[in-house]
Amino acid sequence: MTTFDDIYVDISVVLGTSKMPIHQLLRMGRGAVIDLDVGEDDDVKIYANKTLIATGQVVLLGERIGISITEILMRGPEIRPMRTDGPL
Repeated sequence: MTTFDDIYVDISVVLGTSKMPIHQLLRMGRGAVIDLDVGEDDDVKIYANKTLIATGQVVLLGERIGISITEILMRGPEIRPMRTDGPL
């Protein structure tokens, strides 16, 4: 397992999305609120290197925010990258 110690993965969590005209975005200032397309109990999307891998729920950890994973999303064989360096 020590061979994995120096491998890093970029983890991103998307709370929700919103669409708005650019002029509205440019007029926003400090304290402005962007209305997202999700409710407070909806799952968030968890990405690893820009690939959706799981969903989860936002949890409070004292003064910090965390994500509790609710589902791991399996990728089918048609989505997995092909290896060209020999047999699996």
